[in-house]
Amino acid sequence: MSLTKHLPPASTVATSEQAGRYINRELSWLEFNARVLSEADNEAVPLFERLKFLAIYSSNLDEFFMVRAAGLQAQITSGVLELPPDGMTAEQQLLAISERAHELCQQQSEMWNERIHPTLRSVGLAVLHPKDLDAETLKSLEDHFEKHVYPVLTPIAIDPAHPFPHLRNKTLNVGILFDPKNPSEPRFGLVQLPTSLPRLVPVPHEKYRRAFVPLEDLIFHQVKRLFPHLPAIGHFAFRVTRNFDIELDDDEGEDLLLAIQAELRRRERGHAVRLEISGECPKDAKTWLCTELSLHPERDVYNLAAPLMLENFSALAKFDDRPEFSDPPFSPFYVPPLRDSEDFFKTIREGDILLQHPYESFDAVVDFVTLAAEDPNVLAIKQTLYRTGGESPLVAALQRAAELGKQVTVVVELKARFDEASNIQWARALERSGVNVMYGLLGFKTHAKVLLVVRKEGGRLNRYVHLATGNYNQQTARLYADLSLFTARESLAEDATSLFNLLTGYSAPEKWNQLITAPLGMHEAVLGMIHRERENKKAGKEARIVAKVNSLVDADIIEALYLASCAGVRIDLLVRGICCLRPGVKGLSENIRVHAVIDRFLEHARIFYFENAGAKEIYCSSADWMPRNFRRRVEIMFPILDNKIKTRVFNEILEVMGSDTEKGWVLESSGRYRRESTRKKSGDTRSQEIFVADARVRSQAINPALIHHEVLTKTDAGSPIEKLRRRRKRKK
Repeated sequence: MSLTKHLPPASTVATSEQAGRYINRELSWLEFNARVLSEADNEAVPLFERLKFLAIYSSNLDEFFMVRAAGLQAQITSGVLELPPDGMTAEQQLLAISERAHELCQQQSEMWNERIHPTLRSVGLAVLHPKDLDAETLKSLEDHFEKHVYPVLTPIAIDPAHPFPHLRNKTLNVGILFDPKNPSEPRFGLVQLPTSLPRLVPVPHEKYRRAFVPLEDLIFHQVKRLFPHLPAIGHFAFRVTRNFDIELDDDEGEDLLLAIQAELRRRERGHAVRLEISGECPKDAKTWLCTELSLHPERDVYNLAAPLMLENFSALAKFDDRPEFSDPPFSPFYVPPLRDSEDFFKTIREGDILLQHPYESFDAVVDFVTLAAEDPNVLAIKQTLYRTGGESPLVAALQRAAELGKQVTVVVELKARFDEASNIQWARALERSGVNVMYGLLGFKTHAKVLLVVRKEGGRLNRYVHLATGNYNQQTARLYADLSLFTARESLAEDATSLFNLLTGYSAPEKWNQLITAPLGMHEAVLGMIHRERENKKAGKEARIVAKVNSLVDADIIEALYLASCAGVRIDLLVRGICCLRPGVKGLSENIRVHAVIDRFLEHARIFYFENAGAKEIYCSSADWMPRNFRRRVEIMFPILDNKIKTRVFNEILEVMGSDTEKGWVLESSGRYRRESTRKKSGDTRSQEIFVADARVRSQAINPALIHHEVLTKTDAGSPIEKLRRRRKRKK
């Protein structure tokens, strides 16, 4: 395409003036997690869902320290001097991270101690200490310890003969302080809690429906059993977070799969980046732990007044089916036209089909691949896999297709963070079934979501394409809000073929028909479209930009948006997570509004709308506006070409999300967010509720082809889709 104008690249060394134009990436991410934590403290959210948000906050923060904070520490160690656009050095960022993260962790502790746990107790769910139990229950608990816990534990007393052990990443430990009267005896002991044991031990209690004692409290209670000859004078729980990111040199091994397997084993011993402590830990013990772990005693240590790893406490609500404490049950709707189709291929040929997950069922995608695998007219299936999830029916369908003699090619991304081991497993399984498994381009993650089916029809080959903003994962498709498109347009089919040829044979096409790809021009194309809106506005033409992304980080894109704002272009940004752009600054970004939605489902779709002087354009993508997506990943932006679908995406998705006043947040120029609404009002809009209602309405529509009674009652019982539906019904 012709929109390839470059704006001057952002400087790698920021001046103080530049720094005021950007919000620091890491601090912006912490503000995203603060919004997640706020949902845990939102009394309008059902109680068990508040527990869920508390767990998400904790696991999010773990990943942040394992990857982002660890990366900053690595920069300091390696002497990297390059500054981000906001101008903060790695040391400054770590200090700012520590300050904000300490604030959030204090809020989390207060939230648990003062609101969430008391509320749980009031509805009959409690976390207790052994001292809260009567003698009979306590004796039963001690018997449980003796039979089921004690044999698994390994008490370690630290002395010259027993050096400080390697503590596994994110595992809980009990620290024991011994009486220092005898200088020759150990001063410190520890017990690592095995992950094979449940964190919460159930105990009967007449006052509560369900009560539990945390495993660490049980170990505290039985410390004399573990260290019978060392009198304990104190104890606390602690855990270590380590650098857990993949650091892989592409030249490390000829076999990428083997290289990643080796790295997975190595990274378990990554250097420590955070120490969390719950309980009374004397200063000298804390200093000693920091020395052993090479951590800063103030910056890297988090003393919490609540139990560690609160994500484990979601077990409190397990098996409790009281509906008033959970979100209403939801099942995605299987909608027309695919729901009523007896021939998926014919239905897709008749017109593009858009699905909005999770509101509209991902089963349609699974059915499409399953039918293609069984169809004798299908000759080839090609698909990218980034995160597939466990027991994937898509993987099973691809295996089946290969076993039936079809040409099946799968591009598996082994370096999908934290899913590397799972992807290795699926890659091996696919290879055993005869699938041609590839690992993409050396040095680039394959993040694009593309599926191509080649079918012989009437003496010619037709191609069918599925393009998506989210992963081919039937589990996350029920939790992540994404878009996916079925099409038989020849222009998109040619581009999909070219993409797979690029991934498997380094064969880049001379030009693309409709797809915009990274690293081959996506960055330039987006800059060009933003520049075009600016020029249109200056020329008195219609101009507007609406962009929905997970993260907005790229400095060149931000600068282009600032210039468009200064020209008077109205810009609405729906940014779920990181946003380095600073909105509402006079003379810079007063025409830019940044809105975020945190709700039941994770907003994941990337959608871009450009007014284009009235010739409206909408693209969907797997790519955020981040340097890594533009330069270090294989990504696609695909256009919405059907006018009805285009209108739906703008009016029924983008506009609805932008007007969300119940679950929406607005970014202020300070870098902090404020809620759109502080109390529930009758006029409030909750976008995800609207999406559920819209999907329900679409599911109730009847395909015009099935209006006649004889067609409605005499479906072909032997058709592939009917057989597939009967099999699924039997499994359920």
